[in-house]
This record gives sequence, C-alpha cells and structure tokens, in this order.
Amino acid sequence: MRTLLVAALAAALPILTALPATATEDDFVFLYFPHEDSDPRFQDDWGDARSGGRRHKGTDIMSEKLIPVVAVADGIVEYTRSGRGTAGNYVTLRHADGWTTWYMHLNNDRPGTDDGRGGEALAFSVEPGDFVAAGDVIGWVGDSGNAEWTSPHTHFELHRNGTAVNPYPYLADAWERAARLDALEDVVR
Repeated sequence: MRTLLVAALAAALPILTALPATATEDDFVFLYFPHEDSDPRFQDDWGDARSGGRRHKGTDIMSEKLIPVVAVADGIVEYTRSGRGTAGNYVTLRHADGWTTWYMHLNNDRPGTDDGRGGEALAFSVEPGDFVAAGDVIGWVGDSGNAEWTSPHTHFELHRNGTAVNPYPYLADAWERAARLDALEDVVR
C-alpha cells in the first residue's frame, strides 16, 4: 500500500506544479482554489454589467456561508477591511511579481443568522502584514457589503501591477487540478 501511495503522489506532482496550458513563464498559478468546498459554483462573469454603470471585475464563487476561504498562493496580507461599503468585509493579499488577490463579501453574520453582527473575528482570520502560505484560511464566505441580498459568495479579483485581470481561467485551472488530485486520492484509497 505504501508503494502505491508513493507512486500516486509522484504522479500527482506534475499536476500540482505544472503551469496551465495557456500560462507563460511569468504568469501566476493558483496552488489552491479559494474555497474549501466540494461544490462551489462559479462562471465567467467578468465584465458583466453592475449597478451604477460599473462592470464586474472579478468572479463570484458561490458557496454556503462560513465555508473557509483560503489563500490561492503564498503572500502577504496587504489589507483587511470591515465595513458596509460595496465590498463589505474583505482581504487583499500581495503575491510575487506584482500580483494581488482580493477576497470580498466575507462573512458579517453570527452563525445561523443574517444579522450583520458577526464582527471581524467571523469575517477574516488574518491581519495586515501576516505571511500566509497557499491554502491557509484567511476568512469565511459571507454576504457582506452590497451582497447582503444575494446568496453567500466571495467576489474574487486578480490584479497584476494594479490592473484587474479576468480570474476565471485561473480559477477554472485550479478547480480542474483539485478535481484531478481528488480523483487520484480516491484511487489510492
């Protein structure tokens, strides 16, 4: 059994470390999908119209409230914000080579409620300046900000040198690699 496990993990290494087919050498690779959820829902909603003439600059990842939100790659916590603005409670992480990730609409409720009284301790688990490794929990899915009347989700943004980039292809790649790894783990069991 041990030999089978070692062989399976060796086979998984290229899956976990390989760049997506469309990636370049200086591209950003998500080592983790942002939600610890076996059934998140997301689609390419980049550029969709929003209120006030705005365009959607991210991807909404729908999950149940309080599902852990994790860092997609190693980084430094740049901001944690709590408030009632459009983003609600959110965290931004600064990564290598000018990349940043934004995780918005984090939880603002006490468990089992929609009361808006959850406080920062139920929104995010990090502080500005903290180093986070890929996969570390940084917060929890919620509906804060202008998501208060929607299903719980994380509005996820990806930026390179201050310019928003469509995160959907990166998310789809991370989700596909996670699914392949799960399938491999099922074979080992």
